[in-house]
Amino acid sequence: MDWNKKNKRLIQAILALETQDEARRFLRDLMTRNEIEEFSKRLQAAELLSQNFSYFEIETRTGFSSTTVARVSKWLNKGMGGYKMIINKMHHHNSIQAERGLS
Repeated sequence: MDWNKKNKRLIQAILALETQDEARRFLRDLMTRNEIEEFSKRLQAAELLSQNFSYFEIETRTGFSSTTVARVSKWLNKGMGGYKMIINKMHHHNSIQAERGLS
């Protein structure tokens, strides 16, 4: 993907978000409900794949076809590392919250 000026502005906008509420409001204005659900399910599929769930189980939980699960698996394992990075960050963040009794 060519990270031209327009794409860089989107990244800058995402980085400017400071709270969950800001992120929720921005994403809702940016995307349709269906798009938000689709991206949420892709992240869920990536998390389940990283936990070695079977394609069948992921298909059942997300409603995805095996083709879509395979595509997410390809991006998880041979993409730019974005899924693995965010899954690790979220796991680390959740571990810290659990230690503090905040989860």
